[in-house]
Amino acid sequence: MLARPELVRLYRDLADQAVLSVYLDVGQTDPAQRRAWKTRLEHEASLEARRVAAGEADEEEFQAALAHVTAALDGEGFVKGQGWGGFANAEGLFHHEALPVPMPDLVRFERGARVAPYVRGLKRLRPVSLAVGDRRRIRLFALQEGRLVELPAVVADQDLGDLSDGAVSKAGSRHSGQRGETASDRARRVLDESAERLWKEAMERAVDGAGEDGFLVLGGTPEAVGHLENMVPDRLRDRTETSTGMHVEMPLPELEQAVAESASVLNKRLQSGWVESVIDRARSGGRGVLGREGTVRALREMRVDTLLLSRAFVRDHPDLADHCVGTALAQDAEIEEVSGPGADLLDSEAGGIGARLRYRAPGG
Repeated sequence: MLARPELVRLYRDLADQAVLSVYLDVGQTDPAQRRAWKTRLEHEASLEARRVAAGEADEEEFQAALAHVTAALDGEGFVKGQGWGGFANAEGLFHHEALPVPMPDLVRFERGARVAPYVRGLKRLRPVSLAVGDRRRIRLFALQEGRLVELPAVVADQDLGDLSDGAVSKAGSRHSGQRGETASDRARRVLDESAERLWKEAMERAVDGAGEDGFLVLGGTPEAVGHLENMVPDRLRDRTETSTGMHVEMPLPELEQAVAESASVLNKRLQSGWVESVIDRARSGGRGVLGREGTVRALREMRVDTLLLSRAFVRDHPDLADHCVGTALAQDAEIEEVSGPGADLLDSEAGGIGARLRYRAPGG
């Protein structure tokens, strides 16, 4: 997927051009349905052709742009991913790719690229770092666009050295009746120290993988998870999920599913926090706004820091949603399509749209 800065650049480059934007839901598990998107593309294209013929845009340019898109899709054969998106004009394709999240079926020829559906996939670019293991080994992974990639593991040094009687302290304490450290005591201490070093190194690497705005997932034995969780830095506390249901020998496909579920939980938790914060700010007269009218005005005045849209709002008001997303991109604002409990709260309290503001309107 395009990273957010690349999407911003594409949107700005195409802002004054007639652009065909195409999105398709191509994720099918039934092999017999894997080309069903083609029928849906033809249907959506015919609907858009009628709109264009009614004088909304140039018919020849639309058909030329559509030919570029269909040629690209035919050239790919089986389209991988859950969704597909592409942008073209009469002269050729600007960008096209398989996407890791489902997309609505959409064909639209208009001035500028329609990017609201694409924003849904941006959350997949948020780094997710996984550490899973025990006191002997921690496996490390990075979730990249829905695929779990294994990184070099951290392995404990369990060399106990010389535990013979001569190497173990037998010096008694100054208090009678107490003995020095036994070989088994020393072995346990050495292994505990080795495990602490293992967990510390693994956590440092996992935190690096999560970056500044990513998620952290911790799994393994209760002992390992407990120690790792105690080492999580404060900035990642709300972005960390733990699970003792994962274990160090877990196959990659099972880990991938478990991490994806944890990432979804974390994302919904994060979004709910954003919505609650915007509601609190708006109601207290702070840097927050709720509802369509106030949010559109704040976008027009270039005051938006983070735009929040519920999935229902995007579905029910596609043109307005895309206008808001485009305006937010133009002012370098963050954009979040909210799902789950956060979306329900945003729908009930703000009609599905709100924003965190850079500053309040003068006199507001």
